[in-house]
Amino acid sequence: TFPFCGANILSHSYCYYPDMLNLACGDVTFSSVYGLVCVLCTFAVDVIFIVVSYMKILGTVMKLGIQDRNWKSLQTCACHLCTVLVFYLPLISLAVLHRYTQETSPLLYTTMSNAYLLMTPLLNPLVYSLKSKQIQAALRKRFGVQRVVAGE
Repeated sequence: TFPFCGANILSHSYCYYPDMLNLACGDVTFSSVYGLVCVLCTFAVDVIFIVVSYMKILGTVMKLGIQDRNWKSLQTCACHLCTVLVFYLPLISLAVLHRYTQETSPLLYTTMSNAYLLMTPLLNPLVYSLKSKQIQAALRKRFGVQRVVAGE
């Protein structure tokens, strides 16, 4: 436990560990580095499992030899990667900013923390629904884009 001193104002709309460390009066170097290492290790383990899973999925799909299924599999993998990046980029950026920048605007911390908290649940349905033919057709109709068909 650490003694707290000064203003007890958090820069996030939720209790974020690096934000709590900024309020502590004692030496928090070990706790700060430990927290950052935990975030980065979690990300590294996730990346390893995702890469191994994709290699197995794509290897199996490529063995099928059906071009349409290959393309759909790649689209699904791309959507998943976008969602993972939307989750991890703000998380890692926020963890690094809190530990290694001192004179950053509180507005940046608040914006990034809310992006981390809200972006994944908001963008997840959007990323995956854009694959739907009905939604693609509605977007093309809405924005007046004609579909280009090969051979015409």
